[in-house]
Amino acid sequence: QVQLVESGGGLVQAGGSLRLSCAASGRTFSGYAMGWFRQAPGKEREFVTAISGSGMSTYYADSVKGRFTISRDNAKNTVYLQMNSLKPEDTAVYYCAAKYGSNSLIRTPYDYWGQGTQVTVSS
Repeated sequence: QVQLVESGGGLVQAGGSLRLSCAASGRTFSGYAMGWFRQAPGKEREFVTAISGSGMSTYYADSVKGRFTISRDNAKNTVYLQMNSLKPEDTAVYYCAAKYGSNSLIRTPYDYWGQGTQVTVSS
């Protein structure tokens, strides 16, 4: 059981950067794989990126490769999403998610979700 709270969203011009944070409760944070998803207006929620519990493995959607970086600080129970070279198409509500003890970052469902933080990229 874990509670997740996202922060760091906001309004930024195209080409700019934002860093999102997701703070998690509990003492077993390192046991959770963490992911970022996003949902744009009128669209389905989509996978963005994920990181293993140790931070040694990451996976990125093609749409964000080379622009976004996921990282985590297990001592702070926090996962980050550094977003660079932002595009208007990145505008969405961004959600962090967690799953415990998974062998896959993308193939099994995420069990716990934050409330989301709005990212708006102006053109």
